[in-house]
Amino acid sequence: MKQGLLLLNLGTPDSPEPKDVGSYLNEFLMDPFVIDIPKPLRWILVKVLIVPLRKYKSSDAYKTVWTKEGSPLLRHLLNLTDEVRRELGLFWSVQPGMRYGNPNIVSGLKKLKDSGVTDLVVLPLYPQYAESSSRSSIEKVREELKVLGWTPKVKIIRSFQDDAGHIAAWVELLKSRTPGSHVLFSYHGLPERHLKKSDPSGTYCLDGGSATQAESKVRKYDCCLKAIETKCPATETCYRSQALHSTLLIVKELSLKDSEWSLGFQSRLGRTPWIRPYTDEVIPDLAKRGVKSLTVVTPSFVADCLETIEEIGDRAKEIFLEAGGENFERIECLNSRPTWVKAVANLAKNSTT
Repeated sequence: MKQGLLLLNLGTPDSPEPKDVGSYLNEFLMDPFVIDIPKPLRWILVKVLIVPLRKYKSSDAYKTVWTKEGSPLLRHLLNLTDEVRRELGLFWSVQPGMRYGNPNIVSGLKKLKDSGVTDLVVLPLYPQYAESSSRSSIEKVREELKVLGWTPKVKIIRSFQDDAGHIAAWVELLKSRTPGSHVLFSYHGLPERHLKKSDPSGTYCLDGGSATQAESKVRKYDCCLKAIETKCPATETCYRSQALHSTLLIVKELSLKDSEWSLGFQSRLGRTPWIRPYTDEVIPDLAKRGVKSLTVVTPSFVADCLETIEEIGDRAKEIFLEAGGENFERIECLNSRPTWVKAVANLAKNSTT
């Protein structure tokens, strides 16, 4: 038997130019797990209203993060793949794949098949489960396996928000933060309806914070907290509770007091309600309440990308300083740091035992 590992991330344009950004946005936004409305309406919304205009604005943003090596997200995925391959050794074949863009999922699967893999581990690199990222990637893998006519033994790691190695990697990074700085845990946001749809119990309660209560503490997440403590089955697909779980585990390891950290959700689009509190409202609220030094960490992203470098490193910094803050720092993502490489290798090995 030969073990195989497919490392998945969401995707990136082939270049920061409007044409390539537009192609990427079309593929991404036409995914029914991302914009979950009837296909004819989605087609009009994406191809007529969103992409023709947004590709230029997004192109400008991508140009600010693009490097000589290309997309940061792709560079970090390829580096992680190389390091995990070395960590796992000769009896493993490790390949990268992007849900949208290149290298795509089918190219990774073909290489794994051709290398003689019989047991396949699929690891979407999204710590917290969401239908628009985790499920979409998993369903695409299953679809491509059928097209290839390949039937290896497959193990899928749906989420790893509470994995000890994953948490340890974030704790290691945060230990180097500015002493005394308030820590904001900023996660990618989701429309509220996505969480309702992914809740098998049908009791999703939306009890976490509001626009007028921007600071986020455990008391505003009583439902999520109780679900975590009781190991409620609903937490297996609840993105918000998994984000809280990751946060609480990191907070515990760092011995942070309630007054020393906050939680927010970023990157919302459109007019429909997204899960709260919103990062771009939490940040100025913290400054107005007297926080002068702010450290922002993004534990829903394992690799630096547009959302971490430009949205947090540039725009969030500007918001904080304009609101009266004095010192702002962004903690880089795990990328291909040794602690994270070992954590990924262990996730793969432990999934086969």
